Amino acid sequence: MEDFGKLKKRTAWLSIFSNTTLVILKLIVGLYVGAVSLISEALHSGTDLIAALIAFWAVHKSELPPDKEHDYGHGKYENLSAAVEALLIVGAAIGIVYEAVDKFHRAETPEFLEYGIAIMVVAIVINFIVSRRLIRVAKLTGSQALEADGLHLSADIWTSVGVLTGLVLMQLTGWAWLDPVIAIFVAGIIFRAGWRMIVESAAELTDASLAPEEEAAIGAIFDHVSEVRGWHCLRTRKSGSYKLLDVHILFDGNMHLSRVHAVCDEIEQAIRAQFGTFDVLIHAEPVDGHTQDTKKSVYEDAHDTHPLVDPYK
Repeated sequence: MEDFGKLKKRTAWLSIFSNTTLVILKLIVGLYVGAVSLISEALHSGTDLIAALIAFWAVHKSELPPDKEHDYGHGKYENLSAAVEALLIVGAAIGIVYEAVDKFHRAETPEFLEYGIAIMVVAIVINFIVSRRLIRVAKLTGSQALEADGLHLSADIWTSVGVLTGLVLMQLTGWAWLDPVIAIFVAGIIFRAGWRMIVESAAELTDASLAPEEEAAIGAIFDHVSEVRGWHCLRTRKSGSYKLLDVHILFDGNMHLSRVHAVCDEIEQAIRAQFGTFDVLIHAEPVDGHTQDTKKSVYEDAHDTHPLVDPYK
């Protein structure tokens, strides 16, 4: 199987190259034609390029092994990059609306629209190919940074279709007011994509649990092991493409410690076989004579402020 780290970096480079090409082409044609909708698309692709650069940096950083200051690795850099990218997208949308509103007061039909139409067709084809690649690799590797970049480019396809439609209509009708209207339409789609990414990245930065269906699948693995007498207090989270969980599992109190350890290893391997990279911490407990903890009780115990007692006194 291909190394996921190299695959993610190579895919991030593809996004950087494609976005650089589109920024240059759209900006040159947009300034030559004088269409604010096309210039707004160039600015949009500019944010795509910045996002692609951030994604590449995050992918590289997240692959670094744990160190003295980061015991769980550097996966959160992917979540952080997605949040920064989302803020850039929202900022770009606001800037486009500002320019479009100003254009309403001095609306004029751009010239040489056929050049703008041609570049939008090229942009749609490139973004379709690159976005499919980004999303496919993101799903394979669990990379939020690449997923954010891919979803961003997918949104670009629809904005490009909108701009293309507007340019064609302006070419046919000469309606100058279509130019700023299309730009505002583009801004609305950009803002929606940015807001969605803010919500998703904030959830993972604040250690939101895995999806209910994923937790249910993990529980099914526990239930499938004959030695397991029960389980509770399952806690899950993500750090970039790296998933983590801790859980309390009940065993027969007479089972030998070495067998308990072996069963725990089997459970960990089963989880990784189904979900990929996964940090699993199992707290083994006897099934009898033990009060079962809950997520709330574990949280409260961790915040217990009773003064420390010296056991040697």
